[in-house]
Amino acid sequence: MKKALIAVALAVAAGVALWWWHPWQSAADMPQYRMGKIERGPLSAAVSASGTLSALVTVQVGSQVSGQILELQADFNAEVTQGQVIARLDPATFESRVAQAEADLLAAQGNVEVARGNLLARQAEVQRAQVALDDARRTLERKQGLVAQNFISPAELDTARAAHDSARESLSLARANAAAGTAQLKSSQAQVAQKQAALRQAQVDLSHTVIRSPVSGTVISRNVDVGQTVAASLQAPVLFSIAQDLSRMQVNIAVDEADVGRVQVGQKARFSVDAFPGERFTGLVTQIRKAPQTANNVVTYSVMAEVANPDLKLLPGMTANASLLTEERQSVLKVANEALRFRPTQNGGTPVKTDIRPREAGPGLPGRVWQLKDGQPLAVPLRLGVSDGKMTEILQGDVKEGAEVILGTEDAGNANRNAMPPGMRR
Repeated sequence: MKKALIAVALAVAAGVALWWWHPWQSAADMPQYRMGKIERGPLSAAVSASGTLSALVTVQVGSQVSGQILELQADFNAEVTQGQVIARLDPATFESRVAQAEADLLAAQGNVEVARGNLLARQAEVQRAQVALDDARRTLERKQGLVAQNFISPAELDTARAAHDSARESLSLARANAAAGTAQLKSSQAQVAQKQAALRQAQVDLSHTVIRSPVSGTVISRNVDVGQTVAASLQAPVLFSIAQDLSRMQVNIAVDEADVGRVQVGQKARFSVDAFPGERFTGLVTQIRKAPQTANNVVTYSVMAEVANPDLKLLPGMTANASLLTEERQSVLKVANEALRFRPTQNGGTPVKTDIRPREAGPGLPGRVWQLKDGQPLAVPLRLGVSDGKMTEILQGDVKEGAEVILGTEDAGNANRNAMPPGMRR
């Protein structure tokens, strides 16, 4: 009898415990949703990418001649003006070349004077040969008349005729010598012009031993030291890099090929640099370069953005974390992207199947959010616009500002713990 009473008491206690635990266990099985609201406010879409800062104009100053660095008059961060001497090469070799070219020119000019004198002498010979020919012709004519009158013998006439022919040949030879003298004078004058050009080239090479700044700006790089030898063979060696104006900078932003179609000239560019983590800088897109850059099978395009740098905080070479503002809205309905990604699940954990809707005409892209109705999720179709990565614009849909939508479910462990009766929570 006693054992039977104990069994009845245990059965009653078990029934009471089951009655007490069942509502809480049922509550634990119900999903706990995190809710959010439809908001109205500004929204902007942007393309994020990284880039590198540089000066708007950077000039590389090189040497056009080879030689040893004799003197440096500019260093890193030096402010230079256009035409200022910033370096000198050893001019000894080039000075000797100038002296040699000057001597060659003097020699060529002397040859011109000699050739001119020779030409004058040969022209005088032409005149003498012409006089001799005229005299031989007159003599021949007189003797022809005397032979006709039988005053002289025909032999004397033959002698006069031979003298005339000889004088004529002498004139032809003199004229040929004069022509050769003229050609020799022109050749000597051409040599003078050649030596003058060589002298000018030697003087230009000598002037290139003095390196001057082509622009006014700031020296951002110096690649040589005093005593170093530079060789200008196939290309000019770079001695300095000069940034023309550091108060205006540009950012070379590498934009992915999937996003470059949304970028246009004139859009705003916002970026930050690691040197000033709490500060944002603003610029404008000035150029979209069409030359692709491929690295690790990723194609990017260079987007150039200009930014003011009045305080000279930004330095060439800094890495910029940029955001290009592609679209901007002032007052629109928007919903958290988390709500667009949510999809309710069944008891087994599989997502709830939704009806396949036909393609709908309208602006934007299709999407859906879920609202609670009588404790159950209900899908609401939407048409979506721009997104900033956290929120998305609602173009069309049966939702209003302030309406609650499901963002997701609470963590299962937290839901079970909160569902337990007081005194049994850990």
